[in-house]
Amino acid sequence: MELIITKTPITNEVRIMIEQTVLPFKLDATQDAITPHAGLALFGEFLRGIKIGAEIDLQLPAPGSGRGYDPSGFVAPLLLMLHGGGRALEDLRELAADSGLRELLGLERIPSPDAVGNWLRRTGSGRGLSGLGEVNRWLVAGALSREEETDYTLDIDATLIAAEKAAAAWTYQGFPGYAPMVGHLAENGLVVHEEFRAGNDSPGARNLEFLRGCVARMPSGKRIARFRSDSAAYQARVLDYCEDHGIEYSIGADLDEGVRKSLSTVESWREYHDGLIGETSHSMEKSKHSFRLIAVKRPSQQSLFVETSPRIKVIATNRSGSAEEEVAWYNQRGECSENRIKELKRGLGMERMPCGDFGGNAAFFRIGVLAYNLFVLFKLAALPAEWSRFQLGTVRWKLYEVAGKVVDHGNRVWLKVRRYWLELFASIRHRVYAFSYG
Repeated sequence: MELIITKTPITNEVRIMIEQTVLPFKLDATQDAITPHAGLALFGEFLRGIKIGAEIDLQLPAPGSGRGYDPSGFVAPLLLMLHGGGRALEDLRELAADSGLRELLGLERIPSPDAVGNWLRRTGSGRGLSGLGEVNRWLVAGALSREEETDYTLDIDATLIAAEKAAAAWTYQGFPGYAPMVGHLAENGLVVHEEFRAGNDSPGARNLEFLRGCVARMPSGKRIARFRSDSAAYQARVLDYCEDHGIEYSIGADLDEGVRKSLSTVESWREYHDGLIGETSHSMEKSKHSFRLIAVKRPSQQSLFVETSPRIKVIATNRSGSAEEEVAWYNQRGECSENRIKELKRGLGMERMPCGDFGGNAAFFRIGVLAYNLFVLFKLAALPAEWSRFQLGTVRWKLYEVAGKVVDHGNRVWLKVRRYWLELFASIRHRVYAFSYG
């Protein structure tokens, strides 16, 4: 097989010809700007439309010199990279090399991976971390202001991130990493608050403080009316706080001695799915209020030689629905919290951290949460209604990775896509404009 490289005499374009090939198509080079991420430009336009760059620059410390990047100059490329499928800071080089996408979005330059890493470390060790939190608070407030809903359900859960970093502590599962806490609003999926934590932090640590933080971050006219959590939040102070502030709750209960004693008073058990369900009342030693205990008993896997006890799942609640209704409502945590955390970690690359220090990774995780919330909002505001349940991987495949040609013509920049995509792109741009902030 002979490889022949020639140049056309007028345009000086390089042509590569292979005399023998498996398939009959020919290769040629072009000077046209072609982006493999034409759809990602629509998400970039959405960022510009809601003016998040201005809010980032308002909330985060300005650069130390006139030659440095504004904070948005670091955050915006990270948001684009995470949405585009990047998993490491080195993937920013792919954005920098995509001249067509950069021309569409007006990104004249993109900081190097090393510069971004240094900025993350500075941000995580200073007031920039709280500034990123304020940006997320602003974003959530803007999203909720467009909804008629006033009362929301909060789901909180901790997750583990493995990290072979010097600053990572050993988790209870036996590997080094981090254990951030995340609070979702069940009705729309937005993360109202998160806290990046060391891997050896107990899942039950500071749950009341985290709940208070979520409540405080709700905008005026919106409130946390319902609360769900696993047994990490089964604490007298948490339950009392909910009672005192008119918050309905369903929380997984520890099967401790006091709970077992209360369950022994259940007068009747009735059939429920493949087990039994019953309820009673209970109060914790340091609690000011009593509450319902709802228990579901299911048979354990039987051993040939050992008699096993039934599996018992217990929920502490102050809600008034039937026991069956409350178990069903509590079980919605799987979709409303656990699966959304999986999307945050797997869809947006938060399953690995880029920095060797805790603060830099805390800043990166907070930007990941911003990227997640922006995806939720982008779907609600701009994408077709039938796309509302799509995960980011699907949107990436069906939209972000559509190829396009970028052409300068008549003092304007044109993005040319196949006719098949033209109507979809036009409708998304129209909805982005309608949603834009003044």
